[in-house]
Amino acid sequence: MNYKEKIGTKDNPIKLKTPPLSSEYTMHVGEKDGKEILVCTVKSTILHYDIRCIEDAYLMLKERNDWIELGSKDEKAETKPNTFEHWGRSTNNPIGGWYGLKKGLRGRFGMYIPPLLEAMGLAEVTHKKRGNSMRAK
Repeated sequence: MNYKEKIGTKDNPIKLKTPPLSSEYTMHVGEKDGKEILVCTVKSTILHYDIRCIEDAYLMLKERNDWIELGSKDEKAETKPNTFEHWGRSTNNPIGGWYGLKKGLRGRFGMYIPPLLEAMGLAEVTHKKRGNSMRAK
């Protein structure tokens, strides 16, 4: 899959909204240490995620074949089991740990990745004030 076409570049990033539709942010494909990564910009904060999370999350959602609670948390906060956030840092996911790449900012996977998957046509996300979920399309 050509992610740059769907996600964009630094000069032309995709514009997204958090699941509750309360905040805007951008996402684009960047590069770090010679590897493509996802660069998520939330106001002045920049987060990095392993680009593999797109395919890995989609496959997990397809296999699950049901809704999964997003459960977004900061890096230092404990996650609720069986949430997307928990899966995004679990030793049981395909990369064996964090998809977040920036120490101190590795969390919020359940906040920023689901809207990207939705924009790419891979997932359906609920948009309530709290307790959002998603499933594969």
